[in-house]
Parts: sequence; structure tokens; C-alpha cells
Amino acid sequence: MSRGAPEEVLAETTHRPWPLPGGRWVMTQSWLDLVFLHWRIPAVALRSRIPAPLEIDEHDGSAWIGVVPFRMEGIRLRALPPIPGTTAFLELNVRTYVRHEGKPGVWFFSLDAGNAVMAAVARKWFGLPYHAAEMSMRGSGDGGFTFASRRVGAGGPAEFRAAWRPAGEAFQGKSGTLEHFLAERYCLYAPSPRGGLVRGEIHHGAWPLRPAEVDIAVNSMLAALELRVTGPPDAAHATPGVDALVWPPHRIGTP
Repeated sequence: MSRGAPEEVLAETTHRPWPLPGGRWVMTQSWLDLVFLHWRIPAVALRSRIPAPLEIDEHDGSAWIGVVPFRMEGIRLRALPPIPGTTAFLELNVRTYVRHEGKPGVWFFSLDAGNAVMAAVARKWFGLPYHAAEMSMRGSGDGGFTFASRRVGAGGPAEFRAAWRPAGEAFQGKSGTLEHFLAERYCLYAPSPRGGLVRGEIHHGAWPLRPAEVDIAVNSMLAALELRVTGPPDAAHATPGVDALVWPPHRIGTP
């Protein structure tokens, strides 16, 4: 996937559930070669883990928890040249879905990164629960990938090893569908290092999705959070990725 210029990313907005945020974006990123792996989970299992005033976002009567491995590339602050050693790394996040004041977004339980420096910076700058990890990813020649991650240092043992390949025609999730609910999220919520919560607005094109065949060899990412799911994912979607723009976080209140 070739990365688009910020002007090209901003030109595509009709798919957004609300207008572009005001102010200037501050960072570019590209999220590439993802697979969205999702399991149903009772909302009650997450209730104590989601701070007020956020509400758990449900679809078909269930909350959903996702494990998402991918490549992060093209990381650059606005008006600054790329900083060597910080522009690309592998990432694995564990997430669920919340909303506040009508805006659906993502809540991250953990984000493991193959770059310890970037993990530390993101944890301090945005208050996100980043962890350093040893990671590898390689293509399989049929459009698929294998991915391995093992957390190192603080945060407890957490490991993930899986292979996936696209299996089906490409599509974009339509409003009201599960695919749209899981993928089309244009903000995230996080604890503020100064207390309370922040919302971070983002923008990207609509996700190009394909059904995915997945073989998960090891997944202790949820066990590390003392959350339980069983069996294969209830939904699996592969995508070549999107280019994204990030706005600075804004405080929304106190838990």
C-alpha cells in the first residue's frame, strides 16, 4: 500500500460519522497489513474496567474485544522531518469500544510495540498503556502474514502468535453492520497523565476489509488482563491498511 499525502487523506471525508475536528492535525501515521480479530464479551465483564463517564458501546447486545496486530509506518510530526528510528515499528493492541457525548471511540487495554523508545514516549505523551515487546512479522506469499509478539519488562507476561490470510472479496463496512461498528472509529479515549480522561481525534479513509482465515497458535493477551474468551474469533477481517492523521488530545472530564 502506498502512503498518501495528508492533503489526499483529508480529501476523503464522506464516510465519517461527524465532521473533521477543528484545529490542525499534529501527526501522520500509516497502519498497514492489519487483521482485526474480535470476540463477543458480556458488557458486565468490562464494566468495572471502563471509567466514567464513558459508556460501553455494544452491537447485537454484546460488547466486543479486539486483538489487532499490524505494522506502523510513516510516523511523523507535522512540519518536522522524520526522526530516524521512530518512523516504523510493529504493534499489537487489545481494545474495546466506548462512547461519550454521542461519539463512539476506542478504549485500549494494552498496546505492545516493537520499539521500546516509542512505547515509552506514547505512554508519557498520551497516557496510553504501551508496553515494549519483541515482535516479528513476515508475509506468506498469498497475501497473508505471520505475526509473533512477546512482551518484555513491565506489564506481566503476554504473548501472541498467529497467521492469517484474506479469504473473500474486498468491501467496506456499511453503517449499522458489525464490520462498520468494529472498524470505523474516529477517536480514542485514554486516561490523562494529569488526571481525568482525554479524547484524541483521528481521520483516515474507510477501511478496505476482507474476511480472514486465522490460525492462532498462542494468545495470552487477554489472560494478562484477566479477561476470558474461548474459541476462535467471532469476527476476523484483514486489510492492507489506511493512512491516518492525528489531532492533539483534549480533556473531556474526570472519571
